[in-house]
Amino acid sequence: MNLEKSKKRIAKKVKMGFQGYPTIGISYSGPNESLATEVFLEFVLEEGAEPQIEIFSTETDIREDETIQSAIVKMIERSGTQSITLNESVKSKSAD
Repeated sequence: MNLEKSKKRIAKKVKMGFQGYPTIGISYSGPNESLATEVFLEFVLEEGAEPQIEIFSTETDIREDETIQSAIVKMIERSGTQSITLNESVKSKSAD
């Protein structure tokens, strides 16, 4: 799946808002606010359940990595995720 198609599919699900469980939260971090080198996926099966976290990392901007973005879409599809939240800002690792 190409990068733009993956981004559009994720954005479409995000725009739908909360549709029930399971949910996936997507957030990015990196060495500074303009470069995201990690993506965190928080999967919550049901209300009150402990989140399962999957982390992907690269040396380049992960938001522009076709393989990673396609993998996120596949995880959404295969897990039956109903709701997605996306924090588009990049949390700077140096702020920790």
